[in-house]
Amino acid sequence: MKDIEEPTFRSPVICKDMDHTKAKEKSKKPLGESHRAVLRQKLMVFLGNSGVLGSGMVISMPSVTLTQLHDESQPFWLNKDEASWFASINNMACPLGGLLVSYFMDRIGRKYTILLTNLLGLLGWLLLATSFLHSDRDLIYAQMLVGRALGGIMIGMFVSPVGVYSAEISLPRIRGRLILGTSIGLASGILLMYLLGYFIRSNIVLISTISCCYQLAATILVFPMPESPSWLLTKGRDERARKSLRYFRGLPKKEDDYVPEFEDELAHMKATAENSRNTAASESLSQVIRRPEVYKPVLMMTAFFGFQQACGVVVIIVYAVQIAQRAGVSIDPVLVAVMLGVARIIMTFFMSTIFEKWGRKPSGIFSASGMGLCMLLLAAGGWWPDTVGTWHWLPVVCIVAHIVFSTMGMLTLPFFMISEVFPQRARGSASGIAVFFGMILAFIMLKIYPNMEAAMGTANLFAFYAFISFLAAGFIGYFVPETRGRTLEELEEHWRTGKYTRRLTLNNLKEVELHERFLQK
Repeated sequence: MKDIEEPTFRSPVICKDMDHTKAKEKSKKPLGESHRAVLRQKLMVFLGNSGVLGSGMVISMPSVTLTQLHDESQPFWLNKDEASWFASINNMACPLGGLLVSYFMDRIGRKYTILLTNLLGLLGWLLLATSFLHSDRDLIYAQMLVGRALGGIMIGMFVSPVGVYSAEISLPRIRGRLILGTSIGLASGILLMYLLGYFIRSNIVLISTISCCYQLAATILVFPMPESPSWLLTKGRDERARKSLRYFRGLPKKEDDYVPEFEDELAHMKATAENSRNTAASESLSQVIRRPEVYKPVLMMTAFFGFQQACGVVVIIVYAVQIAQRAGVSIDPVLVAVMLGVARIIMTFFMSTIFEKWGRKPSGIFSASGMGLCMLLLAAGGWWPDTVGTWHWLPVVCIVAHIVFSTMGMLTLPFFMISEVFPQRARGSASGIAVFFGMILAFIMLKIYPNMEAAMGTANLFAFYAFISFLAAGFIGYFVPETRGRTLEELEEHWRTGKYTRRLTLNNLKEVELHERFLQK
């Protein structure tokens, strides 16, 4: 009996000891999630995203300037066709930005691609600010279009490099927070332009000058950023990559100690980079694109961007003031635009938590469904003006709610996921191709919006956007993978084989070690 009772007596002690060990192991954060490491990662991502704010200003500029440009009492004004080109030409140039970023990001690196993008945006704002120095009307208009086109190239180029940079310097647990910085920068730029339009009425030159000064500051802020260690390793610059990774893992510059966790991560990154170099040396871009881990996410992201544009997300941002007027909003439409900007940026700050708790797929489905419902209610106000149309609060609520729902997924998720789903060796090219086709559709939707409204009527156009939103919810449910908690290597394996495999490192061997200790005891 004694022999039988003895294990029963010791079992709680063993379990208690194991629980204590497990709690101790859990309390120890991975190297890349230490306070210093996260602070450094956030700071550098903030510097990179400072230029993205300028892209948001480019997107929303027509919303606050078209009223002045339509005013025939002004010395310079635009007719309906000229105004539509002014509003949409930046989106026509966006695909070019996507192609340029696919070329430059893998050749000159993430940092210098961000710097080049800022310089193009700075030139665009400079042309807009100085366009009215001409006395000839055609020259003014031509320079304005060139300035807007350069702004569009900046938008297309800014879609992926900062997000890719964020994904490459961070661990999966905090990757979402950092990648979301691009969406926060975009939302902040849109809000800033709405605020400029609210306080500075009928002065496009002053608005452009303020924007130019900001873009100059954003360009200067890029210089302190270290290059991505992953990209440096693919170019064989091992020493610089080592220094960069030490910085992003919160380690001192001087290597006085040996850190096994750091060496393990660096060794794995080197192996991945070596594999990418070997593949790049043996395969052309056309051969790489035919690989399932490349063409599958390219097709998925291209379709995702297509649904994003076709459901009217960007149309409402660009034509916010005009849509508010068409929908029957009784308060100042520019103030409504400001409210939309505030709602968007508040929601964007919460998106990291939502994406990490809910996952990417549920967030996208909920977002698209909510947008469809808001558009149906707006359409109902036009279909039944004597009943639903008398609810004067409905248009404001629906437009603001639409922005909230779109920020929860359809507006932010494609930009978020484009930094996660492509393999390292084709990340720049593949993301550029997806952006290229997505931005072409954005241009088409913006250019034909006035004609669609004239042909279909405002209510039916809202119903069309609702239908596309519901289709988008189905697309996300069936075709968009869940990337939450997955490493970039695991996602690449998923596209290649259809399965997820987890790499064993010092970080994720802890459970195995605990199990072995328990067996020993």
